Parts: sequence; C-alpha cells; structure tokens
Amino acid sequence: MKPPYEITKKILRLATSISEKLGEINAVHLEKSSPELRRQNRIKTIQSSLAIEGNTMDEEQITALLENKHVVAPLKDITEVRNAIAVYEKLKKFDPFSIKSLCDAHKILMSGLMASPGKLRGKPVGIVHGSQLAHLAPPGEMVKPLLTDLFDYVKKDEDIILIKSCVFHYEFEFIHPFLDGNGRMGRLWQTVLLKNQYPVFEFLPVETLIKTNQSVYYNTLQQSDKTGQSTPFIEFMLEIIEASLASLLPSQGKTLSGIDRINLFK
Repeated sequence: MKPPYEITKKILRLATSISEKLGEINAVHLEKSSPELRRQNRIKTIQSSLAIEGNTMDEEQITALLENKHVVAPLKDITEVRNAIAVYEKLKKFDPFSIKSLCDAHKILMSGLMASPGKLRGKPVGIVHGSQLAHLAPPGEMVKPLLTDLFDYVKKDEDIILIKSCVFHYEFEFIHPFLDGNGRMGRLWQTVLLKNQYPVFEFLPVETLIKTNQSVYYNTLQQSDKTGQSTPFIEFMLEIIEASLASLLPSQGKTLSGIDRINLFK
C-alpha cells in the first residue's frame, strides 16, 4: 500500500532544483570530494544527528574520538558517538530495501544504550514533548507489517527516490519501530536510500541543517500527523537537501579536465 502524500508544485520545483545541483556536483568532481572534506562532513553529520537527541559532544570531541584520543564527556554520549562512527563507516554494506539490514544498523547504533538493540518493538510507545503526548505510535503487532509495506513502497513505487526517501523518513518516525533510537535511525536510513543512487549523500551533512531547523523538523512531523499525509514533511526535507547541496557546491574547487576525470577512476 502506497503511503498517502501529494506531489505539490513546491515538491516538483525542489526535486528539479536538487536534480540540477546533483548534476553540477557530478560535472565538477564526479561525486568524489577530498578525503578531508568527507571526514569533516561525516563528523558534522554525527554531531548534528546526535545533538538533536540531546548528545552534548561537539565536533572537536568527536574528532578526538576518531583519532583515539582521550575525551572527557558522559559515558552515554561517548557510546552514542562511537556507535554512530561505526554505523556510518558501514553505510555501503547496508541494503536500503531490507528490514534485516535496518535492524542490523540499529543494533550497531544502539549497542550498550538499550536492552535489545536491533529488535523491533512489541510494546506500545509514544513520543512526549515536555508534558504533552506528541505522537502515539501504532501497536507493536503492527510494526512488522507496516515496515514490510513501507519497504515494498520504496523498492517498487515509480516516484523518484528523492521523494520516496522523505516519505520513508516520515513513515518510519510514524511507525516508531524500535523502543529507542528511532530519530537517528530515520535520518540514517534516508541517507542509506539516497546514497544508493547518489553517492554524494554518503558524506553530505544534511543533519546539520536539520539540527539548525530542529523546531521546524518536529513541527512538520506533527503537521503531517495531523493532515494524515507526509506532504509537509516531504517539502521540508527537500528544502533541507537542496540547501545542503547548495552549500557543498562552492567547496568543490576547480572544474576537472578530461584527464583529471579519467584519473579519478584509476
């Protein structure tokens, strides 16, 4: 069953703009940025995605962990960062259309942070903001069937992956398939889906702009809940992706010659 959403003029405009920017990136460097830029962007991604969930570590501390240096921070925060480093290093190994692969990623991401990492929940769960219940997720017995339908959609539907990845992100958060770690997993898996077709997304720090616009991120999730379709969230995420790609372009340096392009494949 296809999740409910509408392809608005705004969505079409954003998808076109993103496709153009992806073409520019491909023309400039064939999606192979420098190792240092990739490393910096990976650090930004990890820091931002975990900060959304309350992690206190900054980019300098995460860099130190990557370099096996001693870091003074809460043990939980250090564990979260180490797990995130491990899971992002394995991005290429995950099958974007596999529930088992999703659970494998969750097991790495949440190891040492909860009782049963990598296990789909069988209990009811709700999302609380302050003292308010923001979202009551579907019953535990519905998790596996809903995920199966969602993965079938992203694998088989004819809409472009830019749109389907946003739909997946929203529907994943709506289903809330795990007892913990759903926010960071939803953001991670949208990256897994996108980089499967566009390798640049493996190192594009989309999460940095999500963190900057965190209140809008949550508001569009709630707005989509209220309207019963993911259209508001799709529009928001496409805006974030467009802005992330736009920020990447000025950092790419000179246009490559024909010989430079050939050498990239050696």
